[in-house]
Amino acid sequence: MKNQEKGNLRFIPHSRPTLGAEEVDAVAAVIQSGHIAEGEVVARFEKIFAAKMGVPQAVAVSSGTAALHLALLSMGIGPGHDVILPSYVCAALLHAVQYVGARPVPVEIDPQTYNMDADDVVKRMTSRTAAIIVPHMFGLAADLDRLSDLDVPIIEDCAQAAGGSYHQKPLGTLGDVAIFSFYATKMLATGEGGMVASKSPEIIARIRDLKTYDGKPADTVRYNYKMTDLQAAMGEVQLGRLNEFIRQRRKIARQYRESFKSSNLRLPVESDEHIYYRFVVGLEAGCDGFIRKFAQKAIGCARPVFLPIHRHLKLGGYPVTDNVWETSLSIPIYPSLDNSEIEKVIAGVLSIC
Repeated sequence: MKNQEKGNLRFIPHSRPTLGAEEVDAVAAVIQSGHIAEGEVVARFEKIFAAKMGVPQAVAVSSGTAALHLALLSMGIGPGHDVILPSYVCAALLHAVQYVGARPVPVEIDPQTYNMDADDVVKRMTSRTAAIIVPHMFGLAADLDRLSDLDVPIIEDCAQAAGGSYHQKPLGTLGDVAIFSFYATKMLATGEGGMVASKSPEIIARIRDLKTYDGKPADTVRYNYKMTDLQAAMGEVQLGRLNEFIRQRRKIARQYRESFKSSNLRLPVESDEHIYYRFVVGLEAGCDGFIRKFAQKAIGCARPVFLPIHRHLKLGGYPVTDNVWETSLSIPIYPSLDNSEIEKVIAGVLSIC
């Protein structure tokens, strides 16, 4: 069902996957084959994904969090190491760092781009700093030029940025390792799933070894992080539609930008390379009341980040992140929004905000 019912109104969810007959046929073919676990379809998906993203090799795994966990392990990061990450980000990054026993070090963000503040990264670096996890928030590339100059290994988090670019170079090709997520609401969706990419054959080999334990001696802790052929079949179709998805997201973003240009809202940074995984607007007050008002109009809006990392860790000293978290609102933007839904979202934003 495309929309959910909310009273007498058709509810527009904050996010939803864009799926069709091709995905149904691809999954059905896998079921009919009788092989639904990891197999030839996963191997094929890895190859076409790597080619699409411009990397030599990629390894499919069960989730973006699993991808990040394996990336950290493959780089030898563990107890005694610090890992820098933005505070304004999904808690999956925090968990992955804690999985390996390293210390998470959250940093402030740029309030315009929502990406990590390179100046604050420099302030919080120590001799223990072993890596920087660099998410490209909401589909806009982080400042990789400055971060790369710090001479610290970089893990690109492309969970929200598959298909994006930075200075015309594909995201996922600019760090030491890159991770992707294919959760149900991501740029391309397989329900659950993820990918790790790297130019390093050693890192790829290590990840392939760690992602599955079957048929191997138990001399090393390994994991059950495999993707299934069912997910990979969906992924192949979604990957073929990715350019179309990005075009539609950018088209909706242009409509929003034009409609809201005279408002008091803080709009996303305008960039030809932004792919708009989220369209996040800045308000003049806290967003909780606005979320409730949108719900009354049958429009799903949300905080784009549930809770900043520094608040999970009960740390102070992050005033920029705190203010952004309090006042930033994500409105629906995804390829399956139709024109009437887009118009309804625009009308709702103009009447409420």
